[in-house]
Amino acid sequence: MAIISEAIKLLGRTGKETLKQQFFYGLIEKRVLVTGANGQLGKELKEISQQVNMPFKFYFTDMDSLDITDRDQVDEFVSVNKIEYIINCAAYTAVDKAESDSDKAFAVNVNGIENIAIASRKYNIKVIHISTDFVFDGESRIPYKENDSVNPLSVYGESKLEGERVLQSMSPEWIIIRTSWLYSTYGDNFVKSMIRLMTERDSLKVVEDEIGSPTYAGDLAEMIIHILQYSEEKDWKTGLYHFANRGEVSRFDFALKIKDATGIEDCEVSSITSKEYGAPAKRPAYSVLDVTKISGAFKVEIPNWEESLMRCIEKLNSYQ
Repeated sequence: MAIISEAIKLLGRTGKETLKQQFFYGLIEKRVLVTGANGQLGKELKEISQQVNMPFKFYFTDMDSLDITDRDQVDEFVSVNKIEYIINCAAYTAVDKAESDSDKAFAVNVNGIENIAIASRKYNIKVIHISTDFVFDGESRIPYKENDSVNPLSVYGESKLEGERVLQSMSPEWIIIRTSWLYSTYGDNFVKSMIRLMTERDSLKVVEDEIGSPTYAGDLAEMIIHILQYSEEKDWKTGLYHFANRGEVSRFDFALKIKDATGIEDCEVSSITSKEYGAPAKRPAYSVLDVTKISGAFKVEIPNWEESLMRCIEKLNSYQ
């Protein structure tokens, strides 16, 4: 947990000894709502919260316990529980299905964010919201910065971009983190799907003309916890940020790296173009994220994607 360890060192340099002692000894307990807690990022956040002694009380919710598309539910929950931070991991993420289910995608990714933003403004709640590289069209060939032009190619991307805009316009204190190619030991994701398919099949075709930055959800979860800690002892930095593991790779080469790291030998992995694959939703051909801003703002070093992939696979192997 390098990011969290660095956060603790930073807090020790602030000079606010009394507040620091109260903060770390639990006399000041901040209440944090995590929506979408049954997703891979939400589960990573829950795991970290149970492993590290932190001065936060977390409320982990998902659709069954808090429907963010219901404004009254959101208002009641944050009011009754006196929430001071919201980490919004809830999202409609079925990229291909969204093409034919746009109403639901916009209900969750836009209307749900509007409800969070309204509660944020009403109760003075700070919001950390997770967005996506799918807001870009992939025409660039250099990593995307936060102020680069957006042009989503899919319903999913459009809904996530509109959610960003709603939060920025309605919430007084927000942090939006765009991330990409998220994977974890939890849930359904590219890494786990590749491992499963490679063990089930003799051959597998993977798209070669999509390039991005794989992101280990455990690293993103640590970054979010670091932001909470940093905000309490130093400063809340409202703004739009990119977070992904450093480096870039094609889907095809990512799959080859997964194959090599897991030692799977009996599956031949070959390449295919995105056009040949024919997914309903168009993906950006290039969506590498520049992480300079978030690294500098919160004084963290972000691991390379290969290093983080190995940590994830080692963790998956430990479950066997």
